Amino acid sequence: MELDDLLAALDAGETITGDSPLHEVMHAVSQDALRITGELNDGYKDPARVRVLLSELTGRPVDESVTVFPPFYSEFGRNITLGRRIFINAGCKLQDQGGVVIGDDCLIGHNVVMATLNHDLDPGRRADMIPAPIIIGRNVWVGSNAIILPGVTIGDNAVVAAAAVVTRDVPENAVVVGSPARVVRSVTG
Repeated sequence: MELDDLLAALDAGETITGDSPLHEVMHAVSQDALRITGELNDGYKDPARVRVLLSELTGRPVDESVTVFPPFYSEFGRNITLGRRIFINAGCKLQDQGGVVIGDDCLIGHNVVMATLNHDLDPGRRADMIPAPIIIGRNVWVGSNAIILPGVTIGDNAVVAAAAVVTRDVPENAVVVGSPARVVRSVTG
């Protein structure tokens, strides 16, 4: 088994069974991600160097318009897709095995957590991991300390308030608050 096999399984939403060959590949890739994020978070890096390390982490080019303020954490890295003109503030944590896509012109606040894996509820299968992607549309603002859970899509122009826990899809142009997050108004303009 190799990374491409794992990514195909993750992107298909297949359960990754604990102690399986795919699980072993996931752990090997995670070690590489931990090495890269360790370097990223070790002292000051100019914006260009941050983008180089993000490209190494994700395995794809990161546009020069992307700004990330370290520390930045990802335990996998290979299933992150970043658009253009994105700003990610300090302390964000992306558990991206299931896939994280952040669209153009997004603002991601301090300490945002995006989690794309669940574990099986059956205690005998608790080590099994169930992936589901997080898709963030264009021009979305995610406030500080928000948590976005597996399988959530956030529509274009939406706003996720600080400390919101997003458990289900957010419509375009909506403002959501609370835990679980609920729509409280529309964005105008």
